[in-house]
Amino acid sequence: MRKVNLHTHTCFCDGKNTPEEMVISAIEKGMDVLGFSGHSSSSFDGEGCIPDCDIPKYKAEINRLKEKYKDDILILCGIEQDYYATQPAEGFDYIIGSVHAFHKDGLDMSPASFVFVDYNISRLEHAIENFYHGDAVSLAEDYFEKVSHVVEVTKCDIIGHFDLITKFNEKERFFDENNPRYIAAVDKALRRLLKTNAIFEINTGAMAKNLRTVPYPSESILKKINQGGGKIILSSDSHWTDTVDFAFAEARKLAKSCGFTSLVTVDEKGRFIEEEIK
Repeated sequence: MRKVNLHTHTCFCDGKNTPEEMVISAIEKGMDVLGFSGHSSSSFDGEGCIPDCDIPKYKAEINRLKEKYKDDILILCGIEQDYYATQPAEGFDYIIGSVHAFHKDGLDMSPASFVFVDYNISRLEHAIENFYHGDAVSLAEDYFEKVSHVVEVTKCDIIGHFDLITKFNEKERFFDENNPRYIAAVDKALRRLLKTNAIFEINTGAMAKNLRTVPYPSESILKKINQGGGKIILSSDSHWTDTVDFAFAEARKLAKSCGFTSLVTVDEKGRFIEEEIK
């Protein structure tokens, strides 16, 4: 199969390496396509995103690398567009739509009124206790309600880490993923998203950071995506050079076990195509 990763971060946002360092690593690993997906600026986070004023520099650098390495690898310039992005995503090869934090209804729109889903455990614990009075499932319900609208809000091609809310929840630290309320929230979001043409990613990023032992989405959710006719693409959500293709073999195996026979990849002209899982 073609080796493709479209979820890549660099020092333009919260990644550790330069775009060129990521390209060189991808070539060394025999990758066919590397797509950059810097974090869009958002209303709640001024640190880990590309400032709006730096987007032209970001595009220019990726385009420079496209030309420099065109005989070795196909490079694409994308964006990870947050639900609360401050500017529309325009002029990119593709868009990943994600919810990293969400505004708690009924509160003002200051950063202090946002629920931070994946930043660290202490922020998530703070939100559960102070916004939801200890009811973590209620927080998950609000998260999936926002996720259910991520395609229409961000105009994305790819749905990023669908169940990111579980980043710190292995061994059910905060909530039971078999709770009927949790399952109902997941199913409601899937019903809406499966009506779109957006692709769900199997994301190994938290595995690379030793925060999870399995990718997003969970096995049970992947089976539902398959049953609903959804399509999937592998992504490493890479933030440093060593992880551009992290655990892709395990992710392909998981996809097959969930009933998928094909994955979305990218052809030599940058178009989405489907390939049989091998």
